[in-house]
Amino acid sequence: MKPVERSTLLDYVTYEENREALRARVLAHKAPRRVHVGEWLTFLFETTETARYQVQEMMRIERIVKEADIQHELETYNELLGGPGELGCTLLIEIDDPAVRAVKLKAWLDLPQHVYARLADGSKVYAKFDERQIGEDRLSSVHYIKFPVAGRVPVAIGADHADLNVETALKPEQAAALRDDLAG
Repeated sequence: MKPVERSTLLDYVTYEENREALRARVLAHKAPRRVHVGEWLTFLFETTETARYQVQEMMRIERIVKEADIQHELETYNELLGGPGELGCTLLIEIDDPAVRAVKLKAWLDLPQHVYARLADGSKVYAKFDERQIGEDRLSSVHYIKFPVAGRVPVAIGADHADLNVETALKPEQAAALRDDLAG
């Protein structure tokens, strides 16, 4: 996945003027890259387009104009992208009830060892989690992960945790989007 380049970013005023159309395009781009797994897990596969959108939104919201600050945002969001043969992804653990969320995030502390992409041959490729996001006593609700699929398109995404054993088969449009992403 190609990183977002500084030359592709708009200043926040120009972005704001064009935001509605740009946002609609990015939301359509994200749709086949969003995979719901079970009741609480959502995987959003990241691309250059989604990372650029995040940088532009941060520049708009925070009125970022200093070059060093823009570079910081670029570095931060480019980290979300997969390297050669990898799929970069944001994992959202979406539990609305704060009491339930607190219990589950403690019980699922070892979830990072159990999130996988299933390949066509039935094998599982386990996700690589960003160690900076893993706490000592509870899991974060948002994780940036990578699936080292060696260029192979998954057929399903899942978790094989003792308390969270779920899997979702990818729809044809989801598999096609990930195939395009892996092709570069």
